[in-house]
Amino acid sequence: MGIALFDLDNTLIAGDSDYLWGCFLVERGIVDGATYERENRRFYDQYKVGELDIHEFLDFQLRPLAEHSMDTLQQWHSQYLQEKITPILLPKAQVLIDKHRQQNDTLVVITATNRFITAPIAELYGIQHLLATEPEIVNGAYTGSVTGTPCFQAGKVEQLTDWLANSRQSLDDSWFYSDSHNDLPLLEKVTHPVAVDPDEILAQHAKDHDWPIISLR
Repeated sequence: MGIALFDLDNTLIAGDSDYLWGCFLVERGIVDGATYERENRRFYDQYKVGELDIHEFLDFQLRPLAEHSMDTLQQWHSQYLQEKITPILLPKAQVLIDKHRQQNDTLVVITATNRFITAPIAELYGIQHLLATEPEIVNGAYTGSVTGTPCFQAGKVEQLTDWLANSRQSLDDSWFYSDSHNDLPLLEKVTHPVAVDPDEILAQHAKDHDWPIISLR
């Protein structure tokens, strides 16, 4: 029995849940279309080349959560799941998850995308444990701020280290599946790093280090 860690965006789903949430907000007229779409694309492009300022991005990305009630946000999220996420779920991802489940491995989604967006997606795959960037909630409403360390790059290692200590588990027999070179700090910590439909930087790194490269598409 080991631990199987899964990145979410462009790994278990065929798209980026953060970016698609922004597209959903634009399409619904919830945010200013031209401005939000331009900034959403700018941050996504920065992420892909490893130049994202995570704190600047989170200030932008969490702002709409602070401007609306929890009930309204949950209604929107249900529509977003149906329209944006269900079509990009990957059957091969479910097969991989189920294989680890049958081996009695602990299953964990670990993602930079915030918990509001990602918790229902992890549930669709039947994964109980989620490590994600945590939006701050005060008196039942989002504040637009973050609590703790964002679950991004080295922050993934930090969050996982704390979680392992609290759950009395280790990385002695561990797998991590990811598409992104932003996850190299964690990929280099696990027993079995696996590149999944990787970006160019991760693909080259995986080849150089004889890591498996697979596709769930």
